[in-house]
Amino acid sequence: MYKLSARQILVIALVSALFAAAAVAVVDRLANRFQPTSSAFSTKAPAGITDPTIASDEQNNIEIYRTLSPGVVNVHSISYARDFFGYVEPREGAGSGSVIDQEGNILTNYHVIEGATKLAVSFGSQKNYAAQLVGGDPDTDLAVIKLLEKPKEALTIVPLGDSDRLEVGQKVLAIGNPFGLDRTLTTGVISGLQRPIRARNERLIEGAIQTDASINPGNSGGPLLDSHGRMIGINSQILSPSGASAGVGFAVPVNIAKRVVPELVRSGEVRRPKLGIATRDVELLKNQIDLPVSVGVVILQVAPGEAAANAGLRGLTQTENGDVEIGDIIVGIDNEKVNNADDLYHVLNKHQVGDTIQMQIMRNGRRTSVAVRLTETPDSRRGILRR
Repeated sequence: MYKLSARQILVIALVSALFAAAAVAVVDRLANRFQPTSSAFSTKAPAGITDPTIASDEQNNIEIYRTLSPGVVNVHSISYARDFFGYVEPREGAGSGSVIDQEGNILTNYHVIEGATKLAVSFGSQKNYAAQLVGGDPDTDLAVIKLLEKPKEALTIVPLGDSDRLEVGQKVLAIGNPFGLDRTLTTGVISGLQRPIRARNERLIEGAIQTDASINPGNSGGPLLDSHGRMIGINSQILSPSGASAGVGFAVPVNIAKRVVPELVRSGEVRRPKLGIATRDVELLKNQIDLPVSVGVVILQVAPGEAAANAGLRGLTQTENGDVEIGDIIVGIDNEKVNNADDLYHVLNKHQVGDTIQMQIMRNGRRTSVAVRLTETPDSRRGILRR
């Protein structure tokens, strides 16, 4: 048997230690690289804010503004559009956003940056910092942009709270840039919870937070904060006949952002299962044509190669006589009733790309069930085929 000397054993031990250290470093680097992005978000209450149960309301307002307003930015966007005469003109937009990590990622509304060809961010001063779009989700009206250059000083992070543990009457604070006025603070309470609002693409955003804190044009994308200084919502919409604040504002719950933002940072988009169909609610058609059901979703058009087409679902067809035949009518999914497009969207949101669902439809006056394997159909590439 070959024997090793003490010197050889020592050399082997040293080499083994070096290899082990290198392996640990590589594994650690890979682990950090593939670590979920959400772990970078701060969820701790920021330092410098006194417990609101022992601080006066005025002190709480001052401390939250002083601590977190440096993390609220003014988002400037430039897009180009043709006017009536065909001339291309620049259009400027503005909104708000919250810094969510030291990498320079900023959370804002999708409608703030929609269509922008140039983005810039300011931190309450005249200096603008170039930014770029990381990813956007029109279905939830959320987007992430990133600084291409950062200020010399460390960024102030706006921590994320928990929007599932809110109560009506709870104090809230909004920081934003209404009408271009940098870092304006308004206060109020949560006026209602679980409010349904719609994104610009008509998608239903469920569970929105209603507040009477003043929200005006330019506040969009800014944070709605609790009294501990944690973001609980992203200010998004107002209900007002005049277009200015009427005390009825809405914020997208931050827990939606917690699910959406990591995917936006990772891949630039949110992968959702889509059917690849254009639809119309039965309720909107029942006074125009005779239908076999009073509620449901009529399939108007089916995109070739998408989930619905692969499952054999049918849209409107034209007969040899020139008559139009009604397509399949969706009335349920996995035995859960589908009364309208909002119900359809709600059920699809419970599933992942690749799942197979059992869809209940009315076809030629008879109810039947069809297995549909869900695929991905990005809205931006499919025009009206959005469901």
